[in-house]
Amino acid sequence: MSANNLIALNSEVGLTKYLRQIKAIPMLSEEEEYSLSRKWVDEADIEAAQKLVLSHMKLVVKVAQKFKGYGLPMMDLISEGNIGLMRAVKKFNPEMGYRLATYAIWWIKATIQDYILKSWSMVKIGTSAIQKKLFFNLKKVKQNLLKSELHESADINTLAAEKLGVSKSRVEDMSRSMSGEMISLHESIGDDDDNSSELLDFIASSENAEETVIELHDKNIMLEKLAASVDKLSEREREIIKARRLSDEPETLENLSAVYGVSRERIRQIEERAMDKLKGYLGAYALN
Repeated sequence: MSANNLIALNSEVGLTKYLRQIKAIPMLSEEEEYSLSRKWVDEADIEAAQKLVLSHMKLVVKVAQKFKGYGLPMMDLISEGNIGLMRAVKKFNPEMGYRLATYAIWWIKATIQDYILKSWSMVKIGTSAIQKKLFFNLKKVKQNLLKSELHESADINTLAAEKLGVSKSRVEDMSRSMSGEMISLHESIGDDDDNSSELLDFIASSENAEETVIELHDKNIMLEKLAASVDKLSEREREIIKARRLSDEPETLENLSAVYGVSRERIRQIEERAMDKLKGYLGAYALN
């Protein structure tokens, strides 16, 4: 499936016109969605797949808006989200018992997160044995501690860190990620309590399920740390980094020197200092 026949989103079309176009696309009923999904699964019907994608483009915009604080163009976030939506349609199984939107939101988020991390690729934190150990054991360790009397005399994160042989900060970061708003792997998905599941159930049958959940967790952690790191910069540092590093057409030192009333060399120094700060903030986490 390609985006060739879908609504274009680029600088020529403009975001306002694009939003107006997708707003006019009607939502599918549950029956229509199921029928189109079956046509795609059973017959590889491209037209059916395109209708599924088009009818969920408003969902992409809604998700993309939650990531606008990272200084990247909204059009780019939406474009990346649309790629995630197409991947979701390609993999969607209508017999799972869930609506496409419920399934697609995770693919949309993950694809946008990939784009943000790639755009801000300054520090690379790989998947480690410690992270795997934490992800797959933390919940169980905490449950056991809560059943015992140990947690009454000490902080549960401290106790869990001792049990797992990692730093307390690692445990706290993992706990926030597993219960956070970015991608909650343990959040219930479904229409009711009797027909609910978790994101883990969507990927449990994958040959690389462990790598998938760890990858999603790592993105959560990196985005949380990135947001916190950017917040530590001054307003001028943030604006210069956005203009120089995150814009489709980076501003020149000369233009920025005119905006801020300082020399080009001073702008270069501020940019370099801000980048060093970000690398330091993120690098400090990598060493924890």
